[in-house]
Amino acid sequence: MFWMQYAFASKFMPTAATDQASQVNNLYSFLLISSFIACVILIGGMIYFAYKYKRQSLTAKSAYITHNTFLEFLWSFIPLVIFLVVFGWGWHIYHQMRQFPKDALEIHVTGKQWAWEATYKSGVRTANLVKVPIDTDVKIILASNDVIHSFYVPSFRIKQDAVPGRYTAVWFNANKLGDFHIFCTEYCGTQHSGMIGKLQVVSREEYDKWLEEEAKFSTLPIAQKGEKLFQIKACSGCHSVADASVKVGPSLFKKFGAKEELTSGDSTGVDENYLRESILNPNAKIVKGFASGVMPSFQGQLSEDELSAIIE
Repeated sequence: MFWMQYAFASKFMPTAATDQASQVNNLYSFLLISSFIACVILIGGMIYFAYKYKRQSLTAKSAYITHNTFLEFLWSFIPLVIFLVVFGWGWHIYHQMRQFPKDALEIHVTGKQWAWEATYKSGVRTANLVKVPIDTDVKIILASNDVIHSFYVPSFRIKQDAVPGRYTAVWFNANKLGDFHIFCTEYCGTQHSGMIGKLQVVSREEYDKWLEEEAKFSTLPIAQKGEKLFQIKACSGCHSVADASVKVGPSLFKKFGAKEELTSGDSTGVDENYLRESILNPNAKIVKGFASGVMPSFQGQLSEDELSAIIE
């Protein structure tokens, strides 16, 4: 099967970075080859017989052709065997994907409009980044804060919906180092196409070192802690802070201490209380030119320390 995987999957599909991905490639290659052979036999046979038995003249009679019981049996039995092989092969791969290994490294990943937030057992949190050690069983426990999202890593051939109000899970064991794309494959709003993350596979030593460094988050100065939370909570996906460019929400560039015009016709000063209210109750005051109901409330999702850090 290796030659099929190399000839077809490696050229037309993303890099296979897990054993399961290689198995999926082999099944897909088998489907392509068997379908191609069936197409050649069917279409080639039709063309051959159309030429061989074409009427020679307007007065010529068609040859008398009777049925062949053995051939009729074969062209029904052979596709049935191929179908059963594909079914059994596919079920075997699917069964492996749904049998979660014991003692796997568990990472909680939450989908939100429009980012992926990963939480490790040590308390480390990242935004749009899942870092894992190579050759390790990893179980991703999925949830959603708003609408249905779908966690998809093409190079691992895994895809699982993140559903509001419940947990779902998917697992993998990466056998290649490198960075791999994470996509959302369930339309989830205006910035759906920008909900892209990175799954990074590193050595065990690099993973342990990274986890230790990330664990120092609580000791960061309040402004740096807020800057990191601004990324983790996906605020940067909707609000720019480096310049005045407008995204889904208004820019926050040099807004502190300024006046903001509202859709109600009033204006308000941008201070700590305004920012707090905008984070916890975003529909209380809508900036002119923007729609209500777009930004979700972070009520209950942030501690007072985290809220203060983001405002800072």
